[in-house]
Amino acid sequence: MTTDDLWIQFRGQMPVCAQWAYFDHAAVAPLSGPASRILNEWSTDTATNGAVNWSEWRKRVEQTRRRAARLLNANESEVALIRNTTEGVSLVAEGWGWHDGDNVVVFGDEFPSNLYPWQNLGSRGVEVRVLDETEPLRKLDAAVEASDSRTRIVSISWVDYANGSRQPLDAWADRVHARGALLFVDAIQGLGVFPLDVRAAGIDFLAADGHKWLLGPEGAGILHVRSEHLERLRPLGLGWNSVQHAGDYSNPDLTLKPGAGRYEGGSYNMGGIASLGASLELLAGSDPQTRANRLLDVVGELNDRLSSLGANVVSPTDPHCASGIVSIEFPDRNPQMLRKHCLREGVVLNCRAGRLRISPHVYTNKDDLDRLSDALRHY
Repeated sequence: MTTDDLWIQFRGQMPVCAQWAYFDHAAVAPLSGPASRILNEWSTDTATNGAVNWSEWRKRVEQTRRRAARLLNANESEVALIRNTTEGVSLVAEGWGWHDGDNVVVFGDEFPSNLYPWQNLGSRGVEVRVLDETEPLRKLDAAVEASDSRTRIVSISWVDYANGSRQPLDAWADRVHARGALLFVDAIQGLGVFPLDVRAAGIDFLAADGHKWLLGPEGAGILHVRSEHLERLRPLGLGWNSVQHAGDYSNPDLTLKPGAGRYEGGSYNMGGIASLGASLELLAGSDPQTRANRLLDVVGELNDRLSSLGANVVSPTDPHCASGIVSIEFPDRNPQMLRKHCLREGVVLNCRAGRLRISPHVYTNKDDLDRLSDALRHY
């Protein structure tokens, strides 16, 4: 199969293409066909049979965990299936054994999910060092300079949600570790379309929801906790499903699961997790670097078209730090009004930080780019 055939086949698994030119994956992505089918299957089964087939759906949870672990090159025991990125950040922020005088380093322009949980630690005697550096290429140096012997965690987004700059996570891990701190990564804006090997990169903690580049539903996400750090975190959200004897409800013994599954305290979002697993399997049909190359090719053509239309492309264009997010400005055009105009033309995009934000995926093709170009040209 040629790479062109691969993306044609992939596009055939995206029902959204029948109506929309979809450029809003950085907000909420459309469900893939396989994810939609599994979600409908679960809904029909539970409506028709109640909990009769619960154990079969429970197996899908473990399939999703295995697929997520393969995506990250992590051990299955290092992966918890959670509701969203916010939950993952909070489990680490609140679970760490902080002492008075400890500090955490984070940036002020982070998405709130990777800012508020850290800021909330101030009431526990933790110094929260919120940095005002916004230049992507200077952030790593700024984080290292702000760290000292009492810095326990540095938190960063792999891809900036507003301007699309992508950080070199292996370099971050090396330099943060050299300062004696650990690295937390909010990976939601890159996971699924760029390669990530948490083991090789040395990432300590990672969280990502599945409803963006992973093409899954809202309410189903991934938390990675490096195995050697698991016992350093106070487990939170404990319930019947946190223990090794989960399902033996009359056993009061609090013996936690040995892996990150201890954070899955109660009932699963069974349909959502199975649905996410279906999209992970779809993505696994292509090599991660092949997906990254495809997306960067799409973004490169997109940038050329936008520039020819008079747009100012704010996002990085260097393929080493570019992502699937393209932030642009049009002189004398209101971005919100332009977004609404595009929607009327069947083109879905969004606004962030006072600019238009355009976020294609690997299945985006020339027809989509043509529709976007036409909509912008005729506003």
